[in-house]
Amino acid sequence: MECEATPREEIEEATGKLGFKELDDGLMHSVIDNDKKTVDQADFIKESINKGIGAFTPDLLFEQLVDNYSTAKNIYGPSLIRQLTGYDDSYIEKNVGIPEFMADVKKKIHQNLDQLKKDGLVDKNYEFTEKAAELAALSCFVEEIENLVPKGTIGKKYHNKTSHYGVKNDIKTYKKGDRYKDLAMKSTVKAAIRRGHRKLTKGDLRIFTRQSKGRVHVIIAMDSSGSMKGEKIGTCKKAGIALAYRATEEKDKVGLIVFGSDIKESIEPTDDLTLLVKSMVNIRASKETDIAKTIEKATDLFHEKNVTRHLILITDALPTVGEDPTKDTLKAVEIANKSGITISVVGIDIDDKGRDLAEKIIELGKGRLYIVKDLKEMDRIILEDYYRLSA
Repeated sequence: MECEATPREEIEEATGKLGFKELDDGLMHSVIDNDKKTVDQADFIKESINKGIGAFTPDLLFEQLVDNYSTAKNIYGPSLIRQLTGYDDSYIEKNVGIPEFMADVKKKIHQNLDQLKKDGLVDKNYEFTEKAAELAALSCFVEEIENLVPKGTIGKKYHNKTSHYGVKNDIKTYKKGDRYKDLAMKSTVKAAIRRGHRKLTKGDLRIFTRQSKGRVHVIIAMDSSGSMKGEKIGTCKKAGIALAYRATEEKDKVGLIVFGSDIKESIEPTDDLTLLVKSMVNIRASKETDIAKTIEKATDLFHEKNVTRHLILITDALPTVGEDPTKDTLKAVEIANKSGITISVVGIDIDDKGRDLAEKIIELGKGRLYIVKDLKEMDRIILEDYYRLSA
């Protein structure tokens, strides 16, 4: 009898496949075992990256808090300020004019950043290191998988076509070319008894049919324009990680495009989970949106022809680059469609004008439109779109 793996067992098995070069086994287990110091550091790195911050200057940061606290709060946010200073932002705001208190704040900023330096998470210039990037990626991966397992979001999907190498499904009469390995003994014996046969004949033989998973290549295109900073981009990263994990487990491939006013990063469909997770976690938001260029890039990245090819666009805004961005976008969709690429759009609380364009994209691209009102539903939506490709 088979036993279902616990979430912890699943996570350890999954993380065992992640090739992080900068993280030793002890640090990896600290993440998996939810060690507070390690998790806090990982959360600090993730939130900083989501806000577009790649480095800190302790004295400058302190000056920003003193000179214009409201502006500093908009830049760093309450959570980062608390992690950097050890005080709630409201408490600092009330006491920012007290020299003795602010001297303590300055001291703690230096202590906390120096601890990150000691742990190898920032360099001498207080810029995040590769080790920090890997810690954030592993933490984000474990957090998302722990989230998906109890929700039951992680499942299996199978293609409708039959194959010798898939999962046993229905039973059929034996035909020349079928494998005797797939013999359904009980059904075969029943057929012989019904026919009154004392010995099995070729006509009595029954064979298991098998389902195979259709080969699917998906590219997830993530908007990294300025409006995506913070929680939006952080949630999208986790959804992307969920897709990368599930698809690679199913022997499918996932690619990535990070876009703003230009293509910031692109990865053709791959089964390299480590590469995908690290790349997604380290996305930073900035500038405008060019969806047309993104679709054109996706068309170039889909190299294999005999697979299902699908693009998932995640954005919160209309394209804003070019003389006629809407026209350019729809032209790019038409070209992609002629290449056999389907396109779905995940719109994060987009307005009516944005929805109108999204509907045109999915009509031409033969995909689906998902309007996200609750960011907590993002991973479910992305996986739902992936699973339907083989429904």
